[in-house]
Amino acid sequence: MARATRENFEFKEIGILTNLLPQPDASRRRFLAIGAAASLMPGLDQADAADKSPVKGKDSRLVILKSFPAVLETPTQLLGSRITPLERLFVRNNQQPKDAATLGPSAARKWQVGFAGMVNRAATIDLKELRAMEQVDIEMVLQCSGNGRALFSQSAKTKGTQWVRGGMGNVRFSGVPLRTILKAKGIDVSPQAKYVTAEGYDTPLPKKQDFEHSLPAADVLNHSLLALKINGQDLPAIHGGPVRLITPGVYGTMQMKWLSRLRFEAGETSNYNQIPRYRVPRRPIKPGEKISYTFANSRFNWKMKVKSVVLSHSPKEVVGRRRQTITGVAFNDGSARIDSVLVSLDQGQSWQRAQLDRPRSLFAWTRFRIATVLKRGRTSIWTRAVDSLGRSQPLDGSIHWNPSGYEWNGVEKIDLVVN
Repeated sequence: MARATRENFEFKEIGILTNLLPQPDASRRRFLAIGAAASLMPGLDQADAADKSPVKGKDSRLVILKSFPAVLETPTQLLGSRITPLERLFVRNNQQPKDAATLGPSAARKWQVGFAGMVNRAATIDLKELRAMEQVDIEMVLQCSGNGRALFSQSAKTKGTQWVRGGMGNVRFSGVPLRTILKAKGIDVSPQAKYVTAEGYDTPLPKKQDFEHSLPAADVLNHSLLALKINGQDLPAIHGGPVRLITPGVYGTMQMKWLSRLRFEAGETSNYNQIPRYRVPRRPIKPGEKISYTFANSRFNWKMKVKSVVLSHSPKEVVGRRRQTITGVAFNDGSARIDSVLVSLDQGQSWQRAQLDRPRSLFAWTRFRIATVLKRGRTSIWTRAVDSLGRSQPLDGSIHWNPSGYEWNGVEKIDLVVN
């Protein structure tokens, strides 16, 4: 496979550096009992967490939210490293090929990706061609848009899988930039094509529409990869191998797995998975309020909101000493660096700056840490990320409440008991 001749391939539109290698993780991690993590999952008990994974090769400590299509959440105590090992990476599949429940490669012997719609010529590219082209890497956060849905449900019940905090990871994808492929194939995209609709080879569930999503054409043409590898190995079947459309900085539902075709179109698809699914209101609504989604009153889940997540401590945890080191991660959509992570131990009355371990990629998560002394008895850890554009997390995350519980980014609040 050909590699980029420059050490760092540059996405010129936003000036980020790629071809990143994971840095050694020197921090010591505390792994709490999986029962504590399971207690955070509404509707789950410790027996659920102890079940054998429905995906071959996955860590058995991942919480099984659904067996098929596989939905697995990672306890946050397993997410401390810079690069998330694949056996610990969450899984969220709306559809899934029957032979894809493995961290091994796809069993498919032949694979083609087609290009159609508002282009000067329809064309296809196969795996052999893709593997022969120049590959680039991007370190980035992969996060389900429903991550944190259970936190919205504290205000009013939301629909869907009740993710807590572990529907995320930080990984390194490798592949061929879409614009490179289009150039090599002599494909010109019409200026009237405002969206790219992505399809996969996975088959729909009974009585459901086949899964597809429409993405903004400008962002896809400038930033997307046809990914062939993750963390240096062939893309596993469970994570969309052998070919997945990857656009850094956006929610996971838009990172189309088992990619089969890209259609260049003037408007968004009206597919059920584009509308009414994966929509959020354009105006704030009250928790519990109903809304009938239209293209005019809603938008799809695209760029990730700024967010911080504590990894070192879990809600309702009992700690045996006052002196603690609080660690976690912060990230956004990659359009600006994380400027600071603020920590409060008095419910927002005062804030301290945490130390940051900055990644080289703007799309990767920034790890933070702060050593402190906690108050005895019941106490809370609050964290709030701020990026260089001034974007931050609302003190009350429920202001963005929506019926499907997408895009939670409220200030992180972890209640503890200190002996």
